[in-house]
Amino acid sequence: MFSLEELKAAQGLVYSQMSPTAQIEWPQLAAETGVRVVVKHENHAPTGAFKVRGGITFLDWVTRDHPEARGIITATRGNHGQSQARAASAVGLTAKVFAPHGNSVEKNAAMRAYGADLVEFGADFDEARQEAMRIAKAGDYLPVPPFHRELVRGVATYGVELFTAHPDLDTVYVPIGCGSGICGVIAARDALGLDCDIVGVVSDQAAGAKLSLDAGHLVETNAANTFADGMAVRVPVQAAFDIYAKGAARIVTVTDGEIAAAIRLYFRAIHNVAEGAGAAPLAALIQERDAMAGRKVGVILSGGNIDTGWYETVLSGAIPTL
Repeated sequence: MFSLEELKAAQGLVYSQMSPTAQIEWPQLAAETGVRVVVKHENHAPTGAFKVRGGITFLDWVTRDHPEARGIITATRGNHGQSQARAASAVGLTAKVFAPHGNSVEKNAAMRAYGADLVEFGADFDEARQEAMRIAKAGDYLPVPPFHRELVRGVATYGVELFTAHPDLDTVYVPIGCGSGICGVIAARDALGLDCDIVGVVSDQAAGAKLSLDAGHLVETNAANTFADGMAVRVPVQAAFDIYAKGAARIVTVTDGEIAAAIRLYFRAIHNVAEGAGAAPLAALIQERDAMAGRKVGVILSGGNIDTGWYETVLSGAIPTL
């Protein structure tokens, strides 16, 4: 998908605005799982999530290829919107961002803080996305789709960091929403010429990516009712599917209960905050711990942006209700 030179160029852009994040092998997690666990800490990135990287490279592309653009328009459940608003503000562009009604209060506040003109629309991400793309046709804003080559090129820089520090990883678990994260990890692995299984992770309540992989074509779901909002996608993206269908070893599903347990483990064992999508890879590893016993495995802690109320609920031993 990318040459190593293209990814190194992306690193130059990304590191002009942020530092690399840590990848730490935690003995506390090994003691809990029986697996050597390396956590990629994208929860420590600016905006608290991996999406910030793709915003930097995408807006650089916009300024080069679309100098006429005065603003961008996109849809999000929060982390992508923060990334795009932050990057657009940095280059003097406006950012109109659509999020569904009932979206994370704290992610909404963060998007506005980064400069987003936030519009709440629809019952879920896919309805918000459809409305944003409809308005984009008027031509006042450049549309930012949920998946784009330049988004993936930026996101892939975290994969380069992880594999450069730990080239001997046997398996890496990655959450899937629209797919930029898993495709970025696949791209980094392939550019570095490594042999490592990439395992996608989806919610059992938003399993479109797994259903699509099993069927060999895109399969939409009727709902995406999970508190792991970064994975709450009903409609898979064809361009992403084309990459992970070939590059991923498999896709596994996790329940909200398993995700909540992984959030609690992250806090109890290593005192890190994980949002639902960020904890899903650890939940999948715990589910497959017997098969992974003794191996060195990476988990992508993709973000830590969970609302306070939900976090309190999870730490109390319960599951947030939607």
